[in-house]
Amino acid sequence: MLGSLVAPIDAVKDPRGRIHAVSAYDRVVDLIAACRVFVRVGEYGSVTLGASAARVPQSVASRRIAALEGHFGARLFDRSTRRVALTAFGRAMLPSAKRLVRLADAMELHAEQVKLRPLGVAVPATCSTMRLAELDAAARREGAALDFTAAGPGERAELLRSLDVRVALLAVPPAEADWTVPLGVASAPGAPPAGHAASGQDGPLRLETLRPGRTRAARHLWLQPEDDVPHVRGRLEQLGHRAALLPAQIAVASSGPGAVAAVLCGRDDLLVCSEQQARDWEMGWRRIAGDPAARGYAASATATHGAGTAAGSADTERFTGVLREHVARALGAPHAGAAAQGHAAASPGHTAVSADRADGGRSAGPRPAGAPQARQASRGREQP
Repeated sequence: MLGSLVAPIDAVKDPRGRIHAVSAYDRVVDLIAACRVFVRVGEYGSVTLGASAARVPQSVASRRIAALEGHFGARLFDRSTRRVALTAFGRAMLPSAKRLVRLADAMELHAEQVKLRPLGVAVPATCSTMRLAELDAAARREGAALDFTAAGPGERAELLRSLDVRVALLAVPPAEADWTVPLGVASAPGAPPAGHAASGQDGPLRLETLRPGRTRAARHLWLQPEDDVPHVRGRLEQLGHRAALLPAQIAVASSGPGAVAAVLCGRDDLLVCSEQQARDWEMGWRRIAGDPAARGYAASATATHGAGTAAGSADTERFTGVLREHVARALGAPHAGAAAQGHAAASPGHTAVSADRADGGRSAGPRPAGAPQARQASRGREQP
């Protein structure tokens, strides 16, 4: 029998003795397919019924059995009677054929499970459930399911380092970002327009209008934990210092809901957030005058189990490539048209986002859309 196994391997070698992988693979697949038919015919005692169980035409089943007998060099079935019966050699080989078929089936099942295994992704806690679901659905259409972990900026980086996730949307300065999310201020529904009464005019919020005076108390700018990073908090503190605000007027809440609650209770306080967040919360939103802060995000991946950099690069390219627009919607990054429309629409001052802009605000943002904000933020950091 050893000689019969050597012959098929020699058959896929070229004259120089080199084995052709494709031919060898085809022979292995043919062997498994033939064993599958052999097992079914042996179980049913009929080529017709066995072929039906193996889901192949009877003629194909007959050819595969003949090929398998040629491979082994011995008869598997006695065809001298109407009922197909196993020969002594066939009965001896049937258990091995069953093990091979079970192993092949288990391998195919495992391959499908691996392909459906969710890809762990660390995302900002500011992403809404619906937009993350849309991102997951888009990834599934591309053959990859996603398993999200919502976390703050520092925790996302740690989750990536500890290999608890394979991809993380890291907080980075806008100049280094794949996606840029402009920030403005939102106020409680029904509250006076942010800075409107003090400024006496419409348009972006000027931070100096928030300075406390003899007849008005200090108003706070509340930051969400997602914005407790140098390129956002530091930039706002810089702008606040130039506007002569008190240091305590710019504060970081302990949680996202806590930041919103502080604005709802304080009435005159303002929440630093994206336009998309303000729309979701049905709050009015305004830009901040000057070179305002912006969130920046970059997709980063880590290869696992010695897979090398190729696996990590492929995961990153998945997010910055085919899923780029869906990631932008989840983060609240506008595309170029929506960004321009957002600047034009800011002139009426503090107004709730209208329904006819909902689609534009949710559209995806390629990197060029964030580039102007990134350059502005970069210039702002260079200023003394």
